[in-house]
Amino acid sequence: MAASLGEMWLVSVPGESKSGDAWEKLNRGTGTLSQNSRFTIPDLKVGTLDQLVGLSDDLGKLDTTAEAITRKLVQYFGEVLEDDRDKLPEHLVIGNKDIRSYVTKFQWESAKYPLKQSLKVLSEIIGKQVTQIDNDLKTKSIGYNNLKNTLNAIDRKAQGSLITKDLADIVKAEDFVLNSEYLQTLLVVVPKVNAKEWEQKYSAMHQMVVPGSSKLITEEGEHALYSVTLFKKIIDEFKNSARENRFIVRDFVYDEESLKAGKNERDKLVAEKQRQYAPLIRWLKINFGEIFAAYIHIKALRIFVESVLRYGLPVNFQAAILEPTKGSQLYVHLDGSAAGPVDNFEDSPALMSLGMGEYYPYVFFKLNVDLIDHKR
Repeated sequence: MAASLGEMWLVSVPGESKSGDAWEKLNRGTGTLSQNSRFTIPDLKVGTLDQLVGLSDDLGKLDTTAEAITRKLVQYFGEVLEDDRDKLPEHLVIGNKDIRSYVTKFQWESAKYPLKQSLKVLSEIIGKQVTQIDNDLKTKSIGYNNLKNTLNAIDRKAQGSLITKDLADIVKAEDFVLNSEYLQTLLVVVPKVNAKEWEQKYSAMHQMVVPGSSKLITEEGEHALYSVTLFKKIIDEFKNSARENRFIVRDFVYDEESLKAGKNERDKLVAEKQRQYAPLIRWLKINFGEIFAAYIHIKALRIFVESVLRYGLPVNFQAAILEPTKGSQLYVHLDGSAAGPVDNFEDSPALMSLGMGEYYPYVFFKLNVDLIDHKR
């Protein structure tokens, strides 16, 4: 089975009597099919068999949760970067290491995860950290998204056709009769093909329309925007008449103060978004490092627990990161018992002879490190 882009495989094989023999045997077994790196796990407290069995299940669930939150954070990181999304990979660092370097040169961070603690306590420490990052991400994304969505809604009103868009930046004070007790200027959207019809008909649509008051303000796409002045008391009648003739009267009242307030509101939102942007990017960058490190430490705990359960005591196994060569098939038996590659553990004749599912020659976890959605 061909390995997918960015996939790494975390495995452990039984240790040998001499230090280094298991590593050499693993490298011989994989040949040219993968690039291998030692995955160093420190001396952890083993605990009891019952504890290990319970942890095996708990760590599996925590592993799934941590990967999901890591991916969610990366996806949101890309959304925040917007037009700079192509720069996302350079932000995905752990300390000063990129993802591949961190994994292939893994070192247990004992300051965060003290080795004197039991496996259960270590898993709880990591679990609390993962949950905290998830909660903080939700809080920060809600606040920033609300700001961004409000700004986008304002900008959407400035787009579209003359039928729907905000007219504040199009009209001027001189387009209107202002401060009149009896008269009011309306804005009417007319299909361009009906422009001549409008110019000929508008003053005849009601006797209280001011003759000669209609002016072309602008044209966009298939529509034209006209002003027309009439007596206030016939506005509803005029709207009905306009609708019958396929002319659209926009609900717009020119108020310089409210228009200025609207522009000021957008300026404030833009400034607030810019103010929040850099700190949010820093938070995402730092917490990507934190969540990814936690994720790999969970993998380390899992490979340790499963190796002890598989190979027994005393603790003696060799863990490694395998990076499959593009196009290679690597579900081979690292102990050399198989005649060729297999796609699933269950497909192995050697395993069938031992009782399918009862024994695998090595411990195996996929490690998907291609966290960026390239479809976007």
